[in-house]
This record gives sequence, structure tokens and C-alpha cells, in this order.
Amino acid sequence: MHNQWDVELSFEEDGVNTACEARLTGARAPGLSAHGESVKSADDRPLARIGEEMAASRALEELSRKLAAQATGEIDDEGRRPNYLIY
Repeated sequence: MHNQWDVELSFEEDGVNTACEARLTGARAPGLSAHGESVKSADDRPLARIGEEMAASRALEELSRKLAAQATGEIDDEGRRPNYLIY
């Protein structure tokens, strides 16, 4: 069996704040999304790439936590089923 999930990152920037939305996509992906933000300090040079990297990093960390929590919940649910219902 082959299965593929992709991570889609989209950004919104206003010159100071950068927001990133991370989504798992794919036919069998769990449909999770997460949000990350970064704020440019007044002392920082105007490099949008760094803000995007930080916001993406934070969104991916949150996405990872959500995915782990979902998997843990599904494992717990399977453990509560009577043996004759486990497939």
C-alpha cells in the first residue's frame, strides 16, 4: 500500500508580523492544520525569509503535537474495544 501526505504552508505578512498556516493534505491525511506566528523586532533587518522560517517552524511544531495527540487518542480508543471487535 502506498500513501502520501503533503504539508501545505501558506503565509500572510505585513512587514512586521508573519503568520503561517500548516495543513496536512492528501487522500488519507487526517485533515489537521496548525498556526504559527513571528514578529520582526525593530532592530532586525527586513528579511521576510527569516520571519517565514520562524512562523513555519512554530506551525509545524503545533501540527506535530496535534498529530501525536490524535494518534495517541486513537491508540487509546483501540485499547478500550473488546478483543472480538478489534480488526
